[in-house]
Amino acid sequence: MSDLFVKICGLKTARDVDVAVAAGADAVGFVFAPGSPRTIDAATARALVAAVPDGVLTVGVFRGQSVEEVRRFAEESGVRGVQLHGEEGPEDFAALRTEGRTLLRATAERVERCGEYGEDLLLLDAPDPGSGKPWNWGAADFTAPEGRWLLAGGLNPGNVREAVEVTGAWGVDVSSGVERARGVKSPELIRAFVEAARGVRG
Repeated sequence: MSDLFVKICGLKTARDVDVAVAAGADAVGFVFAPGSPRTIDAATARALVAAVPDGVLTVGVFRGQSVEEVRRFAEESGVRGVQLHGEEGPEDFAALRTEGRTLLRATAERVERCGEYGEDLLLLDAPDPGSGKPWNWGAADFTAPEGRWLLAGGLNPGNVREAVEVTGAWGVDVSSGVERARGVKSPELIRAFVEAARGVRG
């Protein structure tokens, strides 16, 4: 079984990025959606993205924004991945498809497989994303999607191992679960999360 894919999201500072990369994250996320304590602008993200090695995917996170705004932020920041978390349809993913860009679809709905909307990666999130509140991924009627999908919502260093063992997730995504205060990342928690996640299939 291949290694678990680990994404650390909502990064805002150079220290956040350095710690996540050094810990072994496969992807780092930057929030461009308005209204979040983790939101940054394209110029800030561009400086952070420039310090990320090629082997680590950089992702811009959007929610309910127009294709034009998403495209502009992605180009100005230099992120190689775009994560849509809203009411976007297949046509929006198709419009954002360019060579070398990874598309992520985040949803709280239960879906059968990754790729239904043209996305490269599927992210199953809690109904209230970014809140740190878990959803019932351990429910008896939960069925894992086919393909490359990430579990998100309420994960932290203490429960990520169980979450992956129960769901069989291809990857995991965390934001609030590695924070010492809302919107403020903890280097210690980032390292602990990646270590715990890597231990699932070590």
